[in-house]
Amino acid sequence: MKRVVVVGGGIAGASVAYELAAEATVTVLEQEVTCGHHSTGRSAAIFTECYGDEVVRRLAIGSRRFLQDPPDGFTDAPLATPRPLLFVGGPEDTTALDAAFVEFKALVPSIERLDATGCVKACPILRPDTVIGGVLEPNGADLDVHALHAGFLGGIRRRGGRVHTGSPVVGLERRGEAWLASTPSGVFEADVVVDAAGAWADRVGALAGADPIGLTPMRRTAFTFPAPEGASTSGWPMVIDVHHEQFYFRPEGRSQLLASPCDQTPMEPHDVRHEELDVALGIERIESVTTLRIRSVAHAWAGLRSFVADHRPVNGWDPLLPGFYWLAGQGGFGIKTSPAMARFAAGLILRGTVPDDLTAIGLAVGDLSVTRPGLHDDITSPSP
Repeated sequence: MKRVVVVGGGIAGASVAYELAAEATVTVLEQEVTCGHHSTGRSAAIFTECYGDEVVRRLAIGSRRFLQDPPDGFTDAPLATPRPLLFVGGPEDTTALDAAFVEFKALVPSIERLDATGCVKACPILRPDTVIGGVLEPNGADLDVHALHAGFLGGIRRRGGRVHTGSPVVGLERRGEAWLASTPSGVFEADVVVDAAGAWADRVGALAGADPIGLTPMRRTAFTFPAPEGASTSGWPMVIDVHHEQFYFRPEGRSQLLASPCDQTPMEPHDVRHEELDVALGIERIESVTTLRIRSVAHAWAGLRSFVADHRPVNGWDPLLPGFYWLAGQGGFGIKTSPAMARFAAGLILRGTVPDDLTAIGLAVGDLSVTRPGLHDDITSPSP
């Protein structure tokens, strides 16, 4: 049976370890005392088939079935609860909205084009003089990130895998046909090392002698504030600007709204904290398109989202290091694509092939490989 060490216990590491543990001996090594501390637990938690480039969107499509109908015993809570998404634009965004509608509808036939009246009907706090139209994704969903992550971690253990927290990898050495992963508490031997260390993935790769994939961690801020008094927000969509770079907001529970200024501030990997200026910017942008006047913030935080140059995840073998596998750069897509990303990786690690159902929706090895064109270009394009 193949022995695999997975470095990182966030959503990427936990999901791939869960899939691998069905057929391999798996050990997860997580540097923090709690898995998912830096990014997984700070996600906006939304499922959409319209965020990201075409490959990311196909990964989301390939993940929908698992999220809507997880395996028996995986979780006691629903992973996905219906939540439409509404991409909106102002008077200068007509062309962008038309282009988004055509692009989204190519993979998601249920997409609808709305005028200003339709946008206000979907979300009554929008201002029709500022928001002149939108594109509605009716079949999005809120995701229970805790239940999903806990389901993967629990499934690893039920399948015989081990999860070691507080175990940072401080050394990776190739000895013969095996890898030795050194931690303060011991050395773990494996046939395969999966680098799923999130913002720290390039640093883990360096321990193994791998060339960097050019990962850039970026801070993303989020905050919650009271919903309008007396408003029934349960049916409201998540509202996002059509360029995915100005704001989003959505209902959070029964009486709060969750929002973000969609900031992307490059920084070194660390336990990131929010900046008050980013919260203020988010408030200003949301007030400009709604009737809201946000008087107080209930809670604010930030997380790290890590990207390579083309803003597409990396999921494949290192071209120079035998037995070293990259699973990194999920950016803002890691939660919603985790089932498909994990099965894609497990298929290549265990059998050398992409699962048939993922191939059938247009996913191929070269789409996510370390050697794909554009991986090491400068990061310039915006992301959701």
